[in-house]
Amino acid sequence: MINKILKTMRRKANISQKELAKKCNIANTTLSGYESGYREPTFETIEKLANECGYEILFKHKANGDTLTSKNISRKEI
Repeated sequence: MINKILKTMRRKANISQKELAKKCNIANTTLSGYESGYREPTFETIEKLANECGYEILFKHKANGDTLTSKNISRKEI
């Protein structure tokens, strides 16, 4: 499913695969693999791709609406 999200984000940002791959310092074939579902990106790579497309990854608690992002929580806290 992440492949469809990555492809949608990139297209909505009007960025080519080649351009986004270059901005994120990954091979164009690697990005193509992520978007086709052939390869699975790490969370850090997903975050980098999202940021370059103008998106932010949010985790929202269903019950109380509390929201966490990679920007407002230290990964070393846990």
